[in-house]
Amino acid sequence: MHCIHQIRNVIVHNTFRKQNILYAVTINIEKYKNINKSIFKSFCTSKKLVERKNVPKPLRRIKPRAKEDTARSIIDLKQVRVIGGNGGDGEISFLQLWSNENAGPDGGDGGHGGHVIFETSSNVNDLSHISSVIMAENGEKGYNKSCFGKNAEHTIIHVPVGTMIRNMKGSIIADLNQEGMMFIAARGGAGGHGNSFFKSDVQQSPRISEYGAVGEDLQYVLEISSMAHVGLIGLPNVGKSTLLRAISRARPKVAPYPFTTLKPYLGMVLYDDHEQVAVADLPGLIPDSHKNKGLGIQFLKHAERCKILLFIIDVSSDKPWQDFEILKYEITEFNVQLNKRLHLIAANKIDLPGAMEKLEILKQKINLPIIPISAKMGTNISTLLREIRILYDKEEEENEQEDSN
Repeated sequence: MHCIHQIRNVIVHNTFRKQNILYAVTINIEKYKNINKSIFKSFCTSKKLVERKNVPKPLRRIKPRAKEDTARSIIDLKQVRVIGGNGGDGEISFLQLWSNENAGPDGGDGGHGGHVIFETSSNVNDLSHISSVIMAENGEKGYNKSCFGKNAEHTIIHVPVGTMIRNMKGSIIADLNQEGMMFIAARGGAGGHGNSFFKSDVQQSPRISEYGAVGEDLQYVLEISSMAHVGLIGLPNVGKSTLLRAISRARPKVAPYPFTTLKPYLGMVLYDDHEQVAVADLPGLIPDSHKNKGLGIQFLKHAERCKILLFIIDVSSDKPWQDFEILKYEITEFNVQLNKRLHLIAANKIDLPGAMEKLEILKQKINLPIIPISAKMGTNISTLLREIRILYDKEEEENEQEDSN
């Protein structure tokens, strides 16, 4: 593993206040050598593509796609309100028999209300199936002849493995990182006692009972810590959705006019060793996204939930090397720890006129391994999937070593 220690021609616009005067500073790394290099700490990657034998090959899609556009986005962040079930009321009743009209109190207790429980499951990928308001069932009221009400069933909501639960203050109160883990989000109320509960030697015919307790009413923010193995990062209209369509059966929207994806889409890449790699099409980033310009913070959070970053560069643009500098600067300003993640760079749209000349300039400018592709025409897609699988295996090996330690 090597690290690139310097990136040429990076322009950073930073504003700071000194002696109550607002300055705008433009920094050029080549001219100013005493700049804090930690801001521009580069991604760790190899200088050249890894040559490895016996790499599993991606499988070709045999089943035809649906004719209709069945686009389905991923929801990896959701605010929910959970309400526990109310307990059943106790009953006021007196037993009357043919031989004894005053047989005593026989009012039964009410049943307990149900809980709202979040349980992790590997069969769930996102939070789209969860409604904004989740209510548990109420307990049944008590009856005469000392019959207790039925306890309500608990409402169990399945969430993906790796779901973090935060309160409204932003603090993490639960991290469900294993299969089958549960978190009681809202407890149900206890059932009320009937009048038979209150009978005693002194009070033999009580005419009182209890109401059932009210269930908890709370709000949480559910967040998936790991959304996909690979995340497609790039500026708007660089071909991320087209690439996801080319490598998987996902159906994100594509069109011949400029627009940007607002919600992430997930596609699965299948290999001949029966391994599946999840690839996410993330919304496009723009300059000053780390300042929440154009919902930038929300879009950058999607990148945090991907283990491998795949940068898509449009080599048909005027200066594609500046596009990569913008992406790297925005990610660095948002979270420096993202620099340590494995990544790839794919130069898209090489089928357009003049793209190959800009590709050579791009290789000289950033001095990193670049995979030229054409998502629309399918050029070099197999090479890209091969490199994705190599990084995926490497990530899995690192996770196994961390678990063993």
